[in-house]
Amino acid sequence: MGHRSITFPVLLVLLGISAIAQQKVSQVWVADQGNGTYKNPVLHADYSDPDAIRAGDDFYLVSSSFEDIPGLPILHSKDLVNWTIIGYALKRQPPFEVFAKPQHGNGVWAPAIRYHNGEFYIYYPDPDYGIYLVKAANPAGPWSEPVLVEAGKGLIDPCPLWDDDGKTYLVHAYAGSRAGIKSIIVVKRMNAAGTTVLDEGKLVYDGHDTDPTIEGPKAYKKNGYYYLFAPAGGVATGWQLVLRSKNIYGPYERKVVMDQGKSPVNGPHQGAWVTTQTGEDWFLHFQDKGAYGRILHLNPMKWVNNWPVIGIDKDGDGVGEPVLTYKKPNVGKTYPVATPPESDEFDGNTPGLQWQWMANAKATWAFSNPAKGQLRLFSDKIPEGAKNLWWTPNVLLQKFPAGEFMVTTKLTFTPNPKLENEKSGLVVMGYSYAGVSLKSKKDGIYLVYTHCKDADGGKPENESTLGKITVPTVWFRVKVTAGAACRFSYSTDGTQFTDAGDEFTAETGRWTGAKVGLFCTRETQINDSGYADVDWFRVEPVRF
Repeated sequence: MGHRSITFPVLLVLLGISAIAQQKVSQVWVADQGNGTYKNPVLHADYSDPDAIRAGDDFYLVSSSFEDIPGLPILHSKDLVNWTIIGYALKRQPPFEVFAKPQHGNGVWAPAIRYHNGEFYIYYPDPDYGIYLVKAANPAGPWSEPVLVEAGKGLIDPCPLWDDDGKTYLVHAYAGSRAGIKSIIVVKRMNAAGTTVLDEGKLVYDGHDTDPTIEGPKAYKKNGYYYLFAPAGGVATGWQLVLRSKNIYGPYERKVVMDQGKSPVNGPHQGAWVTTQTGEDWFLHFQDKGAYGRILHLNPMKWVNNWPVIGIDKDGDGVGEPVLTYKKPNVGKTYPVATPPESDEFDGNTPGLQWQWMANAKATWAFSNPAKGQLRLFSDKIPEGAKNLWWTPNVLLQKFPAGEFMVTTKLTFTPNPKLENEKSGLVVMGYSYAGVSLKSKKDGIYLVYTHCKDADGGKPENESTLGKITVPTVWFRVKVTAGAACRFSYSTDGTQFTDAGDEFTAETGRWTGAKVGLFCTRETQINDSGYADVDWFRVEPVRF
């Protein structure tokens, strides 16, 4: 079961996390307060629908990734507070031809990670195609190609359970947008290998009366009870529900075990129960924070009369509320501060693990040149019918890492002399987007500011020309302040920056937070492309 201690060879773990020591600590968000306590969120980034397990002395977390590739990020921690990325379980998303173009909000929804028979298992749903399984001996990878466990529309949020008697089950929910029904949980039998379902399943909980939009179930077993941890009530406003029964098929008792209470943490739910080596119980979950995405929180958990209580139960009713700060988990040791990567000097053979494309990637989009410490982005033709950058696949993005931060990047643009309207720059992407970039025209290269309102609806870009440049190397910057307010600027010497455009308020994407990153596009196809050499991309505190 997911909450139990798991024996796992230390060597494999070390192979997966050897890079952690070289990683720099974030300058904009660190949850570990250095005095034995932590602050929430433990990750101020869009790791939505999290699930996690402990394997020996190591914790692993996976989250939904929707259309972004690589997908299914694998995060590692030694203490549940300090996390870093060690890899991805999905290099390309099937069906490959479908996900060759952006499919915003589709793709990988809420996954579950478990360790069984010497392997790590991730079950993930694609609401349009069904439930998939990928496996690995080492959580850092390589992971197997996806196996379709059950085909169907609207099958979401799967979680396996291997029972004491050798039987294997799959618990999942339904997406009303595809299945025509929601707010219900089903249990199905699987074969011993966990690779296919064996029956149509049984509906074990109906949330329509008391727990609308119940989804995201995670299955565990403890003290003879089967437990289904499930969020209900909606993403931004809901509560954490736990169901329990002595029979996997029910009937299930229900109990709300955490809600917002008087805390400022809205909709605290959907996540994972883990137990430390010392026997402490903890719960990892998200909070919907608008443009910043569904950010990761850690809350203490205890058992009272075979029911969990998550957070702090201030009035003794068995319903906890989230903590803002708390004593760090007792894992027997103290570990160094660690955070996911944000800045990238592009000195390696590949871009950092923080980067994702908006679709299955082509090899021709980017070339890492560690000898020069650069990432070369080749322009790629915007797909036929694409109205704007929202529908363009070769956009390289990363999550917002904090409530306030500043991004500066240095790039040199070399457009193809046979082409017009090649374009490369810095962008903040969401339902609406904005950015500053270089664009080639017949008479040279121009600085432009672009804003696209309601890009998801196919609205055209609004582009303002800022001036012509004589040297193709520029520095682009965006300052993100409270409320996801974004101010873009540019520099031709790296020192003096000039504001570009009006203040832009970042917006969510479809089921995701806003993202920031780079692009290089063209409008026409000839026998070659231009390119942008990105020297570095740095995330720092905002400076005024």
